[in-house]
Amino acid sequence: MIMIVFFLSSPVPSPPLRSPNHNKSMPFHHRHPFLLFLLSISSISLASAGNSSFPILCKTPSSSPTCNSFLYAQSQNLPVSTVAAIYSANASLSRNLTRSTGITDYLLQVPCTCTATSQGTTALFYDTNYRVIAGDTADYITSSVFSGLAWNIDPGLQAGQLITVHLPCGCLPGGEAMIVSYAVETGDTLLKIAEMFSADTIETVKMNSQLAANPDFLNLGWLLFVPMGTAARRRSGRGFLLALAITIPVILLMLCMLVLLFLWRRQSHRKLQEKQMKRSVSAKSGLAMLESQYNLDGDKAFESDRPLIFSLEEVERATANFDSSRVIGVGGFGSVYYGMLGDKEVAIKKMKSNMSKEFFAELKVLCRVHHINVVELIGFASGDDHLYLVYEFLQNGSLSDHLHDPLLKGHQPLSWTARAQIALDTARGIEYIHDFTKSRYVHRDIKTSNILLDNCLRAKVGDFGLAKLVERSSEDDLIATKLVGTPGYLPPESLLEFQTSTKTDVFAFGVVIAELITGRRALTRDSKEATKMKSLVPVMKAVFIGEDPERGIEEIVDGNLRSSFPMESVFKMAEIAAWCLSDDPLNRPEISETIVKLSQILSASIEWEASTGGSGEVFSGVLNGR
Repeated sequence: MIMIVFFLSSPVPSPPLRSPNHNKSMPFHHRHPFLLFLLSISSISLASAGNSSFPILCKTPSSSPTCNSFLYAQSQNLPVSTVAAIYSANASLSRNLTRSTGITDYLLQVPCTCTATSQGTTALFYDTNYRVIAGDTADYITSSVFSGLAWNIDPGLQAGQLITVHLPCGCLPGGEAMIVSYAVETGDTLLKIAEMFSADTIETVKMNSQLAANPDFLNLGWLLFVPMGTAARRRSGRGFLLALAITIPVILLMLCMLVLLFLWRRQSHRKLQEKQMKRSVSAKSGLAMLESQYNLDGDKAFESDRPLIFSLEEVERATANFDSSRVIGVGGFGSVYYGMLGDKEVAIKKMKSNMSKEFFAELKVLCRVHHINVVELIGFASGDDHLYLVYEFLQNGSLSDHLHDPLLKGHQPLSWTARAQIALDTARGIEYIHDFTKSRYVHRDIKTSNILLDNCLRAKVGDFGLAKLVERSSEDDLIATKLVGTPGYLPPESLLEFQTSTKTDVFAFGVVIAELITGRRALTRDSKEATKMKSLVPVMKAVFIGEDPERGIEEIVDGNLRSSFPMESVFKMAEIAAWCLSDDPLNRPEISETIVKLSQILSASIEWEASTGGSGEVFSGVLNGR
């Protein structure tokens, strides 16, 4: 009996997290039977103590995040990119947290949404997926894979099953503080937890009803919601009152001095205003200047909605003065920063003022284009010798990041059904600017890095800095111009004759489809001659020149799909890619012709996934009515 008590009181080390792609390792209970015995005893002890942890309830389920919050994830000596991938979180938004023991764990920033679970609970959760491995148990997945944060995992697990894991999270009205979801560990006290997250103990008790009776008692494994940074604000408030009590008498003594300094202050204020006027040109003046430069009447330039106008100070505040840690993308026209305007997440492109032609081209196009598969422009700003475009923020970044070394960038490889949906979404976005706007546009820079994915892996076409207005008549469809675009995506007529048309976008779309199928980049360095680059276009075309095209497709399909794909659908999509990559633009399809075929491929892919018992991202979205 004494030895059993000793085991219960001793901390039991958690088994190491599995890599997201690790499917062949020996189950933990086979590798460490004695530790499993100890974990079982600890589980019995916790059960007997009672678990008073509950998620934060909400009223109406929503598909839009209520706020952003943090999940406390144990590192277990794994890099942040690996841990973030397990949670399907963005590694670039994570924070390191070094504990007093010297161990560095991670705070993963995730969107927190009001969600209804299959058990009937409607609460704030962040949902992710997990592929069950032989030997997994609900307790193991909860405590070891998800650091004790998972909510009510069904114990009836089967190897290979893809389950949805609900991770409780929290929000405060008005975004007063970021909430951290944290599972109590051995040796924790309320004071230690509050100090670790710079949280106020009173505010922490308010958020966790199980602490109300006895804040000094914490049960191992309890899930707590900790309002991070509230201690600093409370101390700041107390300090303010103390400073105010000291300052009032001093102010009374200085009234006479203020009268003498009045003229000097007024003169200084006037100089400060002049300096600010020189530093920042107002957004309205910036727009007028650009319209005047290109001889465009304001009402004509914006035939649809005018964009919102932000001040330079607003975009600087949204991006923490364009802090380098906020950079989420770098392109030929400037850098893109993550920002917060009020409670709305945004992406802000910062461009030099000498890029005004590209700035105004994108501004003019996106003011006329409003489509679910085109990135939404929110507004713009100008000043400090720069121009700024403000877009909606898409949580999953670019398609390129998900296709090329996805695990190194904190992403899970895309399933085949997700790829089919992305191809269809992209085609619809291109079709809209070709055929359904009042003026026809050619994008001229379709590529995987300009296709962005939202939190449901739905695609939107972005970056219209090279977009060109063309006539709708067939005679004027081709336009002589200088060579623009990205190497690897340019058709022969652009390279040889500097011509562009809607078929230019179709060719580039064919390269995107080839990347979706193969996972390869449009251009790669030649392994034999390091100074030369190899194009993906000949690789795709060669498949249909050979004697056995189907076998050729199997040889070039992305290895990340792990042979989990319907060959018939992959072959049909490869045929569309080859069709789009025809050398003669007249032999290429209109983008609208590809949509019919891609819709059929997506339907067949969803049926295939259902028949195999899969529950990929897109398939799950269809069942949920997305």
